[in-house]
Amino acid sequence: MSETTLGLFRHGQTDWNIDFRLQGTAEVPLNEFGVGQVQRAAAVLSQSDWDVLLTSPLGRAKASAEIIQRELGIGELIVDSMLLERSFGIGEGMLYSQWQEQYSQLEEIPGAESTASIIERSRELLASMVLKYAGARVLAVSHGALIRYVLSEVSQGQVPPPGQRLQNASLHTLRHSGQWTLDSWAPEPLGQ
Repeated sequence: MSETTLGLFRHGQTDWNIDFRLQGTAEVPLNEFGVGQVQRAAAVLSQSDWDVLLTSPLGRAKASAEIIQRELGIGELIVDSMLLERSFGIGEGMLYSQWQEQYSQLEEIPGAESTASIIERSRELLASMVLKYAGARVLAVSHGALIRYVLSEVSQGQVPPPGQRLQNASLHTLRHSGQWTLDSWAPEPLGQ
């Protein structure tokens, strides 16, 4: 059985990241610092490490993936809706302090994706990677909440630890050879 590698790269910084606002599926562009973050991260990535480049359809992820694609000279960029961020419904745009005053859990926000749904989506994403890209080295540009759930799924809830924030432009690597295992996780920005 051939080994499949999945690198999960969190998009670069946006102004809402600085403000600690729920972004979810809202279209919030990379800020200037975020563009630089991704450029610095791309400078330490190697094209030879990756066969496939995927991205969430959201603009901040696509812009990050396009920087990586350009810097590494990777030909095709594939948009995959399974990499989409968790929806936070009417909470999108709220400061963390605002939603925490009004709701005890994220899934209580009207229109937010439930925890059960994002856990199931994480499992489907992992299964999809094995089916579509068996034996390949896949770099996927995605979002903080989704990446957290995928890492948690693979590590049986051990990673990331509670309260650990996955920084923008961070890279986490999983391997599948019979089952998924966590190869590396690094909550700090790559190449910073």
